[in-house]
Amino acid sequence: MTGELSPIDKAKFVAAKRAVGFVEDGMKVGLGTGSTAAWMVRCLGEMVRDGGLRIQGVPTSTRTAELARQVGIEVISLDEAKWLDLTIDGADEFDGELNLIKGGGGALLQEKIVATASDRMIVIADVAKEVSTLGAFPLPVEVIPFGWQTTKALIEEMLINFEVLNREVTLRMNGEAAFVTDEGNFIVDLHLGRIGNPRQLSLALNQVPGVVENGLFIDICDVVVIGHGDGRVEVRDINAGTVEEEKIDLLGSENIFSDL
Repeated sequence: MTGELSPIDKAKFVAAKRAVGFVEDGMKVGLGTGSTAAWMVRCLGEMVRDGGLRIQGVPTSTRTAELARQVGIEVISLDEAKWLDLTIDGADEFDGELNLIKGGGGALLQEKIVATASDRMIVIADVAKEVSTLGAFPLPVEVIPFGWQTTKALIEEMLINFEVLNREVTLRMNGEAAFVTDEGNFIVDLHLGRIGNPRQLSLALNQVPGVVENGLFIDICDVVVIGHGDGRVEVRDINAGTVEEEKIDLLGSENIFSDL
């Protein structure tokens, strides 16, 4: 089955496989949302089922919670956990300082809350997600439905003062209707092309009335695990200043792929 995976899926899988090596018995772990995070949840499920790993998982979306339960991970709320040992999640983009854009899957609010309630955040990504400057991926901003068009206009006006290439703002759709987050909010996507000062933009966005949270994760990620299609992984630790490379064996992982 592993031979049928695309190079991108192999890259996502090996990054997830390496990242779950940070999880220890008895930990409370934040479980991210998205295609790469789904591999991580499956890997953890295999460790629980076959390796006897005992953990409690705090999911960042309803779909992650459903998957975690399916693979045998004990699911608890963040209020029950209070604080987490680590969170493992994906990213839509990351730069050299491990600043991120997240929210392509629509779960940025819970993802940011869970990540900041953790001792460490580990990001898993394929090599294509690394950029020199954030902004090519549209920046998600979660807004309340009431007056969302006014909020959108205020964001567009605010962007005039920022170093960005473009200022197009669009409402995220789900078919003919607006996309709705787990919290019942809307998402507007900022098509900026390039973000000159992500830290400043993040602070300014959250001052706009109607904005709940934005998808810029600044100074939150501690480690990024980068997967390659040939099975190589690179582990960068921003705090230790280390970079390690290794090869992950794709064989012996049939259990994870058997129900895909």
